[in-house]
Amino acid sequence: MKQTKQDTTLNEKDALQDMLDAEKQLMNYYAAALTEGSCKPFRKEILKNYSSSADTQFNVFEQMLSRGYYQVQPAEKMLIDQKTDTFSKVQKQIANA
Repeated sequence: MKQTKQDTTLNEKDALQDMLDAEKQLMNYYAAALTEGSCKPFRKEILKNYSSSADTQFNVFEQMLSRGYYQVQPAEKMLIDQKTDTFSKVQKQIANA
């Protein structure tokens, strides 16, 4: 089956989603490298790259959000309070350990 250019070209939404996924994956790689790095210059460079990738990821996210490609649902106050309570309990357990 012969593919046409239209079959192989990403539309804007798919291209942005691909960019977002790539930046998220890159951030995971940088986080792993940061935890495994054993010298300060290396860790400093990885942290700089991680920060840059985080900025790029957020910029792509904002573009998707502004175009209606990414839907964000606000969290309910009850859910936020529940998670805050759970986090506080874990903090107390760690402090008492």
